[in-house]
Order: sequence, then C-alpha cells, then structure tokens
Amino acid sequence: MNAVIYLYLFFTGTILGSFYHVVGLRLPKNIPFTTSRSACPHCTTPLQARDLIPLFSYLISKGKCRHCQHSISITYPLVELITGFLFLLAYINLGLSLSFLGACLLISLAVIVTVSDMNYMLIPNKLLLFFALSFIIFRTIHPLQPWYDSIYGALAGFAIILVIIVLSKGGMGAGDMKLLGTLGILMGLKLTLLTLFLATLIGTVISLTLLSFKVIGRKDPFPFGPSIVLAAVISYLFGFDLLQLYYETFFL
Repeated sequence: MNAVIYLYLFFTGTILGSFYHVVGLRLPKNIPFTTSRSACPHCTTPLQARDLIPLFSYLISKGKCRHCQHSISITYPLVELITGFLFLLAYINLGLSLSFLGACLLISLAVIVTVSDMNYMLIPNKLLLFFALSFIIFRTIHPLQPWYDSIYGALAGFAIILVIIVLSKGGMGAGDMKLLGTLGILMGLKLTLLTLFLATLIGTVISLTLLSFKVIGRKDPFPFGPSIVLAAVISYLFGFDLLQLYYETFFL
C-alpha cells in the first residue's frame, strides 16, 4: 500500500512541477499560464497531450522538439523530478497530516521561486502575495505554538534582510526580503532564523563553486532566492532535529 501512495505522490509532484515550471517562466513576464497553451519555445508549435507527460515525454523525444528537432532544456524534466522527490520526501517525513499540507505549499513556492529567480533574477510580488495569504490561512487552521510565532517569524524575516540591504547598500534584493518575510509566516521565528543561516551557507557554497569554475564573475549578480527556499524546505522538514543536534553538540 505504501508503494502505491509513494508512486502517486511522486507522479503528482512531477505533474505539479511541470505546471510550476510554466508559472515560474510566465508570471514574471505577465503571460497567462492558465489559458494559454504550452508551445515549443523555439518553433512556437503548440504542444499536444503526448508532449506534456512529465519525465516520459522528454525521454521519449530524446530531449528534442518533435517538430523542429531543437533541443529542449534539461531544466524541464529536472524541475519535474525534483518536485516529485520533494513531495515524496515530505510525505515520508510528515505522513498524511496538516503539516504535510504546509510542506506542499512550501515546496510549490520553492519551485516557482527557483525557476523565476534563476531565469529573470526576479521574484514576482503577485506570487509572494498569493502564498502569504495561503500561509496565513494555513496557520489560522493549523497555528504554531504560540500562535503569534508566525508574526515574529514574518517580522524577523523581513527586518533582518532589510538591515542587510541597508548596511550593504543593495547587497541583497527586496524580493529576498519579501520572500523571507513570507516564509516567516509559515516557519515561525526559530525556523526563519535557521532558514537564513542555512541559506547563507548554501548560497556561499554555490557561488564559490560557480566562481571556481568561472561560470560567473566576482561582480556578476547571483540569485539568492533559490538558496532561501531550499533552506526553508530543509528547515521545515528537519529544522527542529537540526536545532536539537546543535544544542546537544555544543551545550551538553
């Protein structure tokens, strides 16, 4: 029975990942993503149902458009695969619970933010507003203890990045500030602070790796949103275990 549930959640995640990829590409450019049909980005031929099966369509077509034979970006199946894996990981960690629903909301935001920020260096306000409202509704139904921890998390996430922006004179973007503030509603104070700490580590490792391989230059802009949302997913799923491990390692 568990295997059936695992497969269902994984493939549901891949389907949603395909949709989130479209949202992440279209929302920053104000292109409709609910009414406009998907098309090949090169020859603009509308895609048929057989072209839209997550993972399998890419494998069957060998990563090329059936019409113009132009290569399709590997990011399409990667986003689908990662989203499916994250949904499955959340279920294994949390079971079928309200916390799992919160994880699904968080993963959805994480995927869209990653696609948008990596392609355009932009995190749309419309996206953050939608998920801020979603997190508020979720925390009304399933509040943190104490309930006002959501307020503390949101204020801390917003204020800390604001201070960094002011002190660094633009070293981080307003989108990152609003993103961490939005995440704070869901995460609460402790996990928001942990998210920022982990995001800094993740962002540093990624940027240094890209610099060492000369993928980016020292003065090139680097999207921090993906590091924040990856850190948020880690914190939501494993944060209290990490904090307990830290406490036992250094204070016991």
